[in-house]
This record gives sequence, C-alpha cells and structure tokens, in this order.
Amino acid sequence: MIADLCASLEAALAPEAEHWLTAALRTTAADPGAVHDLFPVVARRCGRAPLGLAPNPAQDVWTTADAARVVLLASLPDAPGLLSRTLTELYRAGGTPERRAVLLALDVLDGPRPDLGAAATTIVQEALRSHDTRLVAAALGPYAARHLDAAAYRHGVLKCVFMGVRPLIAEHRADAELARMLADYAHERIAAGRDVPDDVWPVLARHPAAVAASGLAADAGLPDPARRAPDRHSRLPAPGPAHSGSPERPAGVMAHRTP
Repeated sequence: MIADLCASLEAALAPEAEHWLTAALRTTAADPGAVHDLFPVVARRCGRAPLGLAPNPAQDVWTTADAARVVLLASLPDAPGLLSRTLTELYRAGGTPERRAVLLALDVLDGPRPDLGAAATTIVQEALRSHDTRLVAAALGPYAARHLDAAAYRHGVLKCVFMGVRPLIAEHRADAELARMLADYAHERIAAGRDVPDDVWPVLARHPAAVAASGLAADAGLPDPARRAPDRHSRLPAPGPAHSGSPERPAGVMAHRTP
C-alpha cells in the first residue's frame, strides 16, 4: 500500500511539491520530532488534489495531502513506542484533515509496522465518539476490525449506522450480538416507515435467530409500504437454524518509502 501511495504521489505532485516531500521524509527519518512541524503544513505544500484511491469504500477518496501525510508517518524510525505515541500526539493536536490522515495511516501501517499493534485503539475510540462523519468513517476500517474489542467494534458499527455513514463491517466481526443490535435498529426504522442501510442486511442474513427475536420479520412483511423499507423484506433470511506528461523528477518519494 505504501508503494501504491508513493507511485500515486509521484504521478500527481508538481516537481516542487515532490522535492519538498522527499526532503521531509529524510528529515523525519533522521529527526522524528520534526514530524510535528511538517505534518500540519503538508496540504499547503502538496495540495489536496484527489488521487482516485479509496481502499475503504466507506471513506472519501484520498487526496495528495492524505497520501503524503501517511507516507510521512511511514518514514518514522522503528523505535519502541515511537509510532503509536506520535500518532496519538498528532491526532490530538490536529484539525479534522490531520486527524483523518492519522486514522487512514492506521490501516496502512498495521502489519508493515509491528511496533504499532493495538497501541492506537485509543484514538480510534476517540474518533468514534466524535460527531464528524469524516472521522467516524475513517476510524472504522481494517485496523479497528483487527484491534478493537467486541463491544467497542459493535458500538462503532452502530454509530456509523445512526450517523448515515456506510459501515464497512468485517465478516469475522459480524457476530450474533451485532446482528441483534442491528435487528433492533432495523425493527425501529421499519416500524417508523424509514429505510434501513443496505450494509445491515448481510449481517442479519447470517443470524436468523436475531431477526426472529427482534420481531423484524413481521414488520418487514407488513403490506403497508409506509411501514417498511421498499423491497427490504425480500432480503430477510428464511426461518431456520442460525449459521454463522510532467517534467522529469527524482525518484525521491519511492526511494524513501517504507517496505
């Protein structure tokens, strides 16, 4: 993923912006504390042009500033506690664009950077408590699916649903308790004549018992279309047992990427 971001940046950035980013990567690798001064000015130096990248379909398309910030974070040295501490400090000191970039970086760096681990779950939970849809969408990604505890993940999904943010629900986290919570939510929505987000139904389809216990099946089948979501009753599980051309530039960004 880092290589993809670097390639996209090399294609999108003007030479001056690429030179600045290359220098910033060198500086951060040598002096990790410098990232606190560099991170906030990335958008001004690299712009906010859309890159056409959206690894998580629930999130907005990445911009050059998003990608440059993530690549900058990837250049931090591998030292005990440094990466998670820096991510937390940058998140809490930044505005929404900087905070979103930190959350996006979690999905990219988790795995390639073993020093990250579950240490950044605190800022994920902070983002999920916010009322900013951009932060909530960025928070509930693959990193959250791997590291949040079951209760926190379920409540994150519910937060997305209530805010109208599309939740990218990891299949291995779609358990019976999450299905029960979503079935209760869907029951209330349908009884009020409101639609239910499409992402809810695949979870309910895996847990027929949760649907039956909520009373959702009865409401979804009501003949009055004002009291059910259009065509949604057909998605309910059948009764049965539950189952689980620019100037030439140096290859600076690529040369300083993290594997």
